Amino acid sequence: MEGSKECEANLVIYLHPSKANCVNDAIHGELTSVMFTYNETLEGVILAYDPVCCSKLARILPGVEPYFGVRLKAKFIVFNPTPDMLLEGKVVKVTRTAICAEVLGFAWASILDEDIREDFKHCIVKKKRGPEGNSKHAFASQTHKKHMIKFGNTIRFVVKSFDGEMLHITGSMLANNTGNSEWLDRHVGQWSQADRVSNKRIKEDAGDAKSENKNSSKRKRDQD
Repeated sequence: MEGSKECEANLVIYLHPSKANCVNDAIHGELTSVMFTYNETLEGVILAYDPVCCSKLARILPGVEPYFGVRLKAKFIVFNPTPDMLLEGKVVKVTRTAICAEVLGFAWASILDEDIREDFKHCIVKKKRGPEGNSKHAFASQTHKKHMIKFGNTIRFVVKSFDGEMLHITGSMLANNTGNSEWLDRHVGQWSQADRVSNKRIKEDAGDAKSENKNSSKRKRDQD
């Protein structure tokens, strides 16, 4: 998935004297305690680690309980999605105004209705059996009736921003390559064609604007 990267870092981990006979276990315990939290030095959320090497020398800190610092080098996989990256998440909630999804089991993404393309409209999906209370909110495409987003679906969306401390992603589904991941994978030709048409229109609009600006400048020179 986009947004994750591998990096190396030199660390100093301070351990309690009682851990002197089990340094390796203590190091793993310290590194495990920071899993799935944002680290400013590594610039991302720690997903995995692998201690590469550990110094046999330690620095003892003065005090009532003399902690000792162990130097080591470790590899990390960190998660730090940046704007315009494409991510996937499992839908955990759908309302009239937003879609909420879980990403990699620890981060949350929210996509507001203003960031969902107009082709998707909110609807209520009723179960064939059971009371009306079992009805579910969903977003359905008006162009492709089977392209629907509801609870439990995996969606593909574009990152707008990421709050590392809150582990929250603000997403967008305005692009044609976003939506229900399963439907997108089965109908690549349909949304990629829509993308080409959209890009063509953007270029044509840009060309028209450029031509208009050129003509306007020419008229102004003629008036002068």
